[in-house]
Amino acid sequence: MSFRQSSVIPGFGFTLGYTLMWLSLIVLIPMAGMFFYASQITMDQLGAILSSRQLQSALKLSLYTSLISAFIVSIIGSLLAWVLVRYTFPGRRFIDALVDLPFALPTAVAGIALTTLYAPQGAIGSLLPFKVAYSPLGITVALVFVTLPFAVRTVQPVIKDIPREIEEAARSLGANTFQTFIFVIFPILFPAWMTGFSLALARGIGEYGSVVFISANIPYKTEILPLLIMSKLDQFDYVGATAVGVLMIIIAFAMLLIINLIQRYLKPVYILNLFLKLFNFIRA
Repeated sequence: MSFRQSSVIPGFGFTLGYTLMWLSLIVLIPMAGMFFYASQITMDQLGAILSSRQLQSALKLSLYTSLISAFIVSIIGSLLAWVLVRYTFPGRRFIDALVDLPFALPTAVAGIALTTLYAPQGAIGSLLPFKVAYSPLGITVALVFVTLPFAVRTVQPVIKDIPREIEEAARSLGANTFQTFIFVIFPILFPAWMTGFSLALARGIGEYGSVVFISANIPYKTEILPLLIMSKLDQFDYVGATAVGVLMIIIAFAMLLIINLIQRYLKPVYILNLFLKLFNFIRA
């Protein structure tokens, strides 16, 4: 006798086909169109585009600002998520709601607001002895703002599921606060931490709206890859814009693949050993 399992949504075949249809219309077909158009580029054209000093400068700037901002938000976001989960204080719900503000706020509005604050004559920029807006530092600040929710929301549910009894057991066995975090809590948080880092990195590489105003778009200095694509489209250079877009897709997929491999095969204990060796080296 066979028993049919009931489900809230329709059967597997229908739901899978419906999902694949929308995935193809929204993601796969546009990406395939980009690769198809890029395949028509001759090797001479491709070599000229990739060897362009403007492209190499924009690529370098986009990569290192995205990496730095992703690393910053992965640390700040984890600390913020820990505070929101483990402590009760006035205004906690309000701060928790503010975490999602970059998702709701248009990125162009965020870029204008950050530029106004961190410009040399701005409320914050005028008080600083160094330049923030119209520099790579300003780009990093904008990317930190728009990618912070990824780091918080990926780590927050994991922290909620960590029982306090684990920490109490570690302390009862003689571990101090630092050892409890490093050897007990961090291995549990590591997969979620890496997920937040990868999401922030992928978002940072392709971010445009919040960066276009605060970067000042200076070629060879503060010009990012998405802005380079827009400038090529304004010049009706569809071949160059498509080539740069395909390059961004390949770089994003390669970085996500590397991060997923690290998350899957590199155990947290190995990373902890690297951190401890680095810490001892710096302290010595």
